[in-house]
Amino acid sequence: MSLPLEGLSAIVTGAGRGLGRAEAVELARLGAGVVVNDFGQPGRDGSGAASAGPAQEVAAEIRAAGGRAVAHLGDVADHEQARELVELAVREFGKLDVLVNNAGILRDRMVFSMSEEEWDSVIRVHLKGHFNTTHFASVHWRERSKAAGGPVYGRIVNTSSEAFLAGSAGQPNYAAAKGGVVGLTTSTALALRKYGVTANAICPRARTRMTEDVFAGFGEAAAPGELDSLAPEHVAPLVGYLASPAAGRVNGQVLVVHGGMVAVVERPRVAAKFDTAKGVFSYEELDEALSGYFAGRPEGETFGAAEVLGLKRG
Repeated sequence: MSLPLEGLSAIVTGAGRGLGRAEAVELARLGAGVVVNDFGQPGRDGSGAASAGPAQEVAAEIRAAGGRAVAHLGDVADHEQARELVELAVREFGKLDVLVNNAGILRDRMVFSMSEEEWDSVIRVHLKGHFNTTHFASVHWRERSKAAGGPVYGRIVNTSSEAFLAGSAGQPNYAAAKGGVVGLTTSTALALRKYGVTANAICPRARTRMTEDVFAGFGEAAAPGELDSLAPEHVAPLVGYLASPAAGRVNGQVLVVHGGMVAVVERPRVAAKFDTAKGVFSYEELDEALSGYFAGRPEGETFGAAEVLGLKRG
């Protein structure tokens, strides 16, 4: 019996640790050859010297289990290094079929305290990093499609966050970047579907070195021998599915995923609509309509509040 991803190749960025590692291992388990990308900086804020160690260790782990993997030390936010990453996948496996964008850093601070560099660095790694790899992968698929005279196989799985849905007071840079990832994903899904490529975004909850303080007090502690409810291994199977032929009809979607749960996020809908009785709204008319509407809603309520998606302390 063949494996779901047998004969396919994949790139997973930020795969030296945590969520990316679990995703790379899962794709390999399902039969894909994997390029394990990680810049290898020890700090979750992107600090420290780059190291090939994390990527090499995961690639070695995959090979030891009988899979195919090669390591790549590179900064996906650097345009040329992202090009080299895609070229490595094509050179090593003959083509690229799956791109999983996971690499990211955190530099948390309230908006009134955040520096320009803290803003730029997070936007650069998360949003530009997603764009760079997507750009070169899409060029590859478009050229293959033209040569084949029809659609080819391509899958993109991007990593967003519930921070873009519910807000995150101390993460204006991160929340903005993750919202941008969703916009990039839906645009890419429309642009590449005629070439046979799908693009989807996941909003994972996973306890990793980047989120250990964020999820402190959330979820339930695992009993001895059981998997933590927020372990990255709960997220990886969805990535494997979205990378597979079975998910060919899933495109331009945002999915929240964590221990034993997947939620498909509906696109924003109009909650209320008001029409002016005249040609142009007056201040008084808007005050009466909108102030009255929001007076009946919880203060500070935002689209996709965390409670709606079931994020509770436990």
